[in-house]
Order: sequence, then structure tokens, then C-alpha cells
Amino acid sequence: MDKSSIAGVGTDLASAPAPDAGPGSGLHGTAFAQAPIGILVVDGAGLIRDANPHLCDLLGYEPGALNGRALSVLGAVAQRVCIRRWLRADGTGLDMRIRPSKQRDDLQILVVEAVDPDEVARAEENRAALTAAGLGEWRYDFADGRVVLSRRAAHLLGYAADDPVTWTRLQAAMDGGEVARIRAQVRASLRDGAPFSFECRLRRAPDGTAIDVGVRGQAIPAGEGADRPATLVGVVEDVTTHVEARNALRDGEQRLRIATSLAALGIFEWHMLDDQAIWENERMFAIFGRSAADGALGKREFLETVLHPDDRPAFRAAITQALREDTTLAVSARIRRLSDGAWRTLDFAGRFERDAPNRLPRRLIGVVADVTERRLAEERQTLLIRELHHRVKNTLATVQAIVGSTARTASSIESFYEAFVGRIMSLAHTHSVLTEDTWQTASLRTLLANELKPYAEGSLNGAEERDARIQLSGPPVDMASEVAVPIGMAIHELTTNAAKYGALSTRDGRVAITWALEPGGPAGTLHFTWVESGGPPVAPPKRQGFGSRLLQRVLTAQVRAEVSMNYPPEGFTLTMRAPLPVRNAALNPLA
Repeated sequence: MDKSSIAGVGTDLASAPAPDAGPGSGLHGTAFAQAPIGILVVDGAGLIRDANPHLCDLLGYEPGALNGRALSVLGAVAQRVCIRRWLRADGTGLDMRIRPSKQRDDLQILVVEAVDPDEVARAEENRAALTAAGLGEWRYDFADGRVVLSRRAAHLLGYAADDPVTWTRLQAAMDGGEVARIRAQVRASLRDGAPFSFECRLRRAPDGTAIDVGVRGQAIPAGEGADRPATLVGVVEDVTTHVEARNALRDGEQRLRIATSLAALGIFEWHMLDDQAIWENERMFAIFGRSAADGALGKREFLETVLHPDDRPAFRAAITQALREDTTLAVSARIRRLSDGAWRTLDFAGRFERDAPNRLPRRLIGVVADVTERRLAEERQTLLIRELHHRVKNTLATVQAIVGSTARTASSIESFYEAFVGRIMSLAHTHSVLTEDTWQTASLRTLLANELKPYAEGSLNGAEERDARIQLSGPPVDMASEVAVPIGMAIHELTTNAAKYGALSTRDGRVAITWALEPGGPAGTLHFTWVESGGPPVAPPKRQGFGSRLLQRVLTAQVRAEVSMNYPPEGFTLTMRAPLPVRNAALNPLA
């Protein structure tokens, strides 16, 4: 029934005489009784004078059952067209569109019809909710390209309420890339028959301020056979603040990812109630030697299968303390890496997150760092410091012995100075060789070359070259500091003695040094031989000087060597067997 028919019914009822008979009498006529919409007659006191059969059936009443009742049993009514919820006879509600007529002769006609729920949602009463939510309505007509904006939408985009807006004008306020993206997204949604939503950045009219807007919409079909919809309808909102906050959060997360990546930190969450863990980055999996397919570790599996048994009590105690005192969890522990079974030392740091104060925490958020190499370096540094203290102590004792013995055997200040400086320089050379080596060891060949090179008259050659003045023959031997220093001093004394009194004091003299590693001792036994020839005739010394005491006492005491010295006329000889100590693997930075 169209609006003109409804108006006709209202006119017919308004001009009829006052009712004096039951419902459906000739007073109201056929139009009242057979109308396909609800019609209600109300007097000035708010009492229902009559309700047509359609309305009674709609509200679940028998014909005539509403006569004489107050209109309030159904619901309120306004003086304009509106939608109200009326009560049916069974107490349920029904949304009704009410069109009241003007009051005449103390009577008012209400034309009433049921409203579809979707139409109720679009009713004027809900526009206030859209406004409160910052939403503006829009409508686009494919026929003329015109965009109809509600007052809220127009204000949001910077247009006047009566300003004509077209899609072409809106495109001009956006970048070309934005327009192409929107076209593709809307076309895909229309092709699939689905609603669409997108965000875009545009320049607000008329000041050109850039804002971000969120747009949602849906197509309204044009009818059967149409190749495209007739209109698009939807809502728009200003999401600039939301986009800025989202971008700031994304930038913060990106900075966090970069920082944790550079710091080689793994990030994790542990949800306490269900004992489930979430590993946030790939570094976490790499630290534990697991793949994404292996999954993350919950607390129970971590404590029982991965954590070192000796570290479990301390780890549990650290968790308990952090929970009880609401402090940061900070604990170190060893874990067995899944990929290769190696034990790794990790530092854990985290904080329990609570929904509210004094409530049990919901999850633990934290980071993990693999500090195995750092701990090994710290242990090596500690050992090196101890080694340094030991070496300095031994060096000072050696210097003290050099001063005392040199002073006792020197015949003048000049001879003391010469002997003392030479011995100190030899000691310094040995320490230089030790510190230059990565593993704080000294090569036996290098110690010999440093002392004997001035007398070699060329390169130092092997034993196979019979004419070489200095012959060195033996395998590579790297000695730790505890044996390198006294052996280096012994080589210096042997060289000095040979240069002053032995084979190196004449041009025809020769020195042959050979060595070999033999079984025995912690790391083998060094068999060292020094043989002089071609020098002045040799005789056993009548008194023991510093050099002899060093060779006999220092080598025996510090190196635990067996030393044998012989003085045949053709040249001095020395034989030494010294057990080599095992090198401390912790001092090797390459291990």
C-alpha cells in the first residue's frame, strides 16, 4: 500500500462520525477493516478507540481486544514519523514505524507497520551512535559518479554539507598509487560479492591537511540482469591517530627486533596457566638448537630434559624469588643444545606480567643470551691473570738471583754491568717470545736463534750442512712459560760461555745443537744436546760460576731436568732431559 493510499485511509477515518458500534462497522468503512497495514484510532485521553484487524493480528490480539485500553500498553508514540518498539500480547517486542495524523475532533489516526530489523539499524535514532563513534555515512552513485556525504562525513573530509562531491574530486586528494590500490581492492570485493574495507591517506579539503581515513562499504544491487551494482554505501572514519599509534608501535617493534638481533638475544613468552611458551624470534630457536617444527619449550620439559641437573635447584629458586618479590628474573644456567648435544651457558632475564596488583601473574616475558664464549673468555682471563702473577713472581726471583750471583762472580763494575745486562736481555727476549705467541708458549728454535744468530756468520743451518758454524736440528717444540724461561736463561749462559771461553771465541769453532721429543713425562721429554768443537782446549772449571749454578740448580729445580756436563779437550758438551708440562687448554684462545 503506497503513501497516497495510507493518506486516503487517514482522511476517510478523520472525516467519519464518532464510533458508536463495534470494530469493523460502517463507521470506518471497508478501507479500515481490509487495510493491509495497521490502523489505530486514539482519543485525546490516550485511549484506543479502535484497531483494525491487521494491527490486532500483527500484535497478537483478538479483533476488538484493544478497544478501550490505554495506548501505553503497547508503547509510546511521538508526534512525528518514527520507529518505536511496541509490545505484543505475548510480551515480546516488535519494531513499528508509526505515522501519526494531525489530531481532529479529539481523535488521532496512527498508521502502523512492522519494520525490517536491517531498516531499524539504519534508523535515524542510530545516527547519533554513528556520530559518537566518529563514523560518517556515504553513498556513491555509479550513474553520475556523485558521492553523497552525511554531515559527519562531509565535516570529516573538510567539505561543506551542501558541497557537491564527486569521485573525481576525491581522487585528486589522493596519490595515484592510493587510487590504483583502492580501485583494485573494491573491484575484487565487488567481483566476489563481499563487503570491502580499506585505509587510505588523502588531503583534507580545503586546507590540504593530510589525514588517514578508514572506509567500509558494500554494493547495493541494481536488479536482475544488471552488469554492475547501482550504488555503493558505507561509512568513513578518521583513523589518523590510530595509524600514527600503529606506525609508532611497528617502528618500536622494528627497533626492538634490530636491537635484539644485534645483541643476539632470544625473546620468549611463557604462559603460566597452560605451561605454553612462545618464542618470538629465530635467535631463540638457534640458541636452543631447535627448528620451528620442533616447537618451543614449556617449563616442565625445559627443567626436566634440557636444563643441566646441577642448575635446576638454582633456577627454580630464582623463579620463586621473582614471583614472591615481584622482581626481575635474572639467572644463569647450562642447557643441552638439541642440534649437537653441546652444553651451552645462557643468561635469562625476564619479568612476570600481572593483570592487576596482588593477582597471580599471567605470563613471563623475557630474553635469553648465549654467553658460553664470554664465560670461557672470562675463565681464561682469570687463568691468565694467575699465570701472570706466577710469571712475575718467578721473574723477580730470577732477577734477584741474577743480581746476587753476578755480583759475587764479577771482578769489576764493568764486568758486572756486562754480565748483568746480557742476562736481563736474555730474560726479556724469552718473555717477548712468550707474549708474541697466541698460546703464551715459546719455540725452542726461536730461543736458540735469538741467542746464536750474532755468531752464525749467515743463516742458521741444519745439521746436514757440516760447514755451518751453528747447526740446529730438531722437531718443532713449543714450551710453556714455566720451562721456557729457565731454558732460555740456560741457552743464554751456554752461548755467553762459548763466546768467551769456548768454541765461539775462535773463528774455527762450531756449535751443534740437537733435540728430540721422547716418550715419558706429562707431555713427553725433551732430549737436548749442546756440543762444541774447534775451539780452545777445554778443561774442567776450577770454580763454579753463575752459569754453572744456573745449569745445575735452576734447570734441576724449576724444570726437573736431568743435566749432564762434560769437558773433553775437543769441546764442552751438555745433555739435558727435561719433562715438558701439559699446556692448560683454557689458556688457548683458539680452543
